Amino acid sequence: MGTGVSDPASQAVEGERTAARRAALGETVGTPVGGGATALARSRPTRHPVLHFVREVLIIGVTALLISFLIKTFLVQAFWIPSGSMESTLVYGDRVLVSKIQAGPMAVDRGDIIVFEDPGGWLPQAPPSDRGPVMEVLHDVAKFVGVAPEGESNHLIKRVIGVGGDHVVCCDDNLRITVNGAPLDETYLYAGDEASLENFDIVVPPDHYWMMGDHRSFSRDSRAHDDGSGTAGSVPADNVVGQAFALVWPLDRFHAFTNPGDVFGEVPDQESPSDD
Repeated sequence: MGTGVSDPASQAVEGERTAARRAALGETVGTPVGGGATALARSRPTRHPVLHFVREVLIIGVTALLISFLIKTFLVQAFWIPSGSMESTLVYGDRVLVSKIQAGPMAVDRGDIIVFEDPGGWLPQAPPSDRGPVMEVLHDVAKFVGVAPEGESNHLIKRVIGVGGDHVVCCDDNLRITVNGAPLDETYLYAGDEASLENFDIVVPPDHYWMMGDHRSFSRDSRAHDDGSGTAGSVPADNVVGQAFALVWPLDRFHAFTNPGDVFGEVPDQESPSDD
């Protein structure tokens, strides 16, 4: 009987058939024993290092922009000061950080410095920008994600003098504003300014704020927009963006804002009118 040994020509034909079957099955031909991992690695497409780097940068950049947008929308936003109405507490060009959390210790109270949207007619029409179309788009994107501070928009920054229900009067015999009968010794006023050159006697509506700038002779605030009742000049709580808590630029003026409790500490809460 034969031993089953075939001639070289038959072996060659059989080898070609085996190779064809393996190729059809997606197997690697001619791989040495133990070289399967190497062959598999060679069969995979090679990542281009530059494309991989660009992809990673894009992922990091988009993530950073998303985080910045979320922070600006729900936590903290930057604003720059476009006028001198809050001098000398804030001057033109200052950058401040504003907390959008209006609860607990960050709830709006008398004496706080807050940013709010124009209730209507407080700001003049903004002049057209001269940045050019490309820079204007980039600036708008930067403001949208919170990288660039707000300023050239419909926002204002003033100090809260009265909250809903407060009876605010100017002025007593010593030329001081009174809130619910308590006189205010306003230590933050611009040097040389009086508490107000305009007399008023108003009650702040519920969920509203009576706002005044620290530079009283240079601030068009609640006084300038009221009709004598306190309703027209007060700012609705819904318009409040948040409370300024830090001046961050320029660096030589960096400091945190604190509520002037020494000014408003003796102000009593306005009593609700009797139902009798």
